[in-house]
Amino acid sequence: MTISCMIVDDEPLAVKLLESFVAKTPQLKLLGSFTDSVEAINAIKEQQPDLLFLDIQMPDLNGMELAHMIPSTTRIIFTTAFKEYAFESYEVKALDFLLKPIRYNKFMAAVEKAMEHYSPRESGNSGNNAPSTIFLKVDGEYRQVALSQILYVCGMKDYVMFYLEDVRKPLITHLTMKSVEDMLPTQQFMRVNRSYIVALDKIRKVDRNDCIYIGDEIIHVTDAFKDAFNQFLQSKFPGGK
Repeated sequence: MTISCMIVDDEPLAVKLLESFVAKTPQLKLLGSFTDSVEAINAIKEQQPDLLFLDIQMPDLNGMELAHMIPSTTRIIFTTAFKEYAFESYEVKALDFLLKPIRYNKFMAAVEKAMEHYSPRESGNSGNNAPSTIFLKVDGEYRQVALSQILYVCGMKDYVMFYLEDVRKPLITHLTMKSVEDMLPTQQFMRVNRSYIVALDKIRKVDRNDCIYIGDEIIHVTDAFKDAFNQFLQSKFPGGK
């Protein structure tokens, strides 16, 4: 498997280093390099590389802003000297976050994540490219959480609580529900009202009042989300609901 990639960094020396790393990595094919983030946008949209090595602090258009403008099929590995951006990188579904100065062994570890991401899944869902974990900032620390462990997510103002299987207290992190919705794969999670996102495979039952029983919680599916949820139920139980 060969992964197509592009490099965007306003520092020419940083670009040259990454180009040298790509050149000696047979799994990668370089489609182009850019020191101007604005100039890079059209090339990224036109060629749609699998992978983008992207700096964050750049003039005119920074890496976080650019990340929201590129095709969803292009995944990102951020390259920056500022570790405080690490948490934000997961909000745009970055595959990895490399701190400068970047060493080749760290670069290769990130490439291996990309290879795993784009390799076919044995489960038969080879097209979904869903991650298996996410990072959450909890009490000043970054916690890696397996998606399979999440029961449901509850939003309260500017904070979100992640309720996990076999864990009594939720993990509380400073996020919006919209950002969490973007982080979680739609094949596994669904928003069912303004304040709740549920893990679809953790639902124990749904009653006649459109209430979901999950963990120790009963969550009501509101009208705005009912059509999508009913479609999910019908796909699982044809003729049922």
